[in-house]
Amino acid sequence: MPRFTKSKSRIEWRNAPDVKKRIIYLLGTLGITNFKTTRIICFRSVNAHTRAYARIWGLGRVWQLALKVKPAYILEVISEKFDKLSDKDRDRVLLHEIAHIPMNFSGALAPHAHGKGRFHDKLKQYEHLFDTWRR
Repeated sequence: MPRFTKSKSRIEWRNAPDVKKRIIYLLGTLGITNFKTTRIICFRSVNAHTRAYARIWGLGRVWQLALKVKPAYILEVISEKFDKLSDKDRDRVLLHEIAHIPMNFSGALAPHAHGKGRFHDKLKQYEHLFDTWRR
């Protein structure tokens, strides 16, 4: 007997301007000014069967060349999971996904860093801000 069954429901993607607004706010609060927020597109998905709360999608170099477009990123939040989180945890998830965007904004994705300078270590430096960040 299969452990998982295929669902007949399809993934739906909806534009998420609230997520985009929050990303702009978080980057501004942290003083991160080199991100091209106009090239970060945010979506909220429904019926995505994943363990993730959010995902980041990069537009790789070959696609940029083929489509003659500039680098871009799609930040997808999984509605069933992300929307249930506290505001503080939502911010953490968004910052985690943003951490995958390299500083040169090339369209590539940066891996999870290990050792010195890890994202989660950097996040702890800003922990005190979480309580004052909400709208």
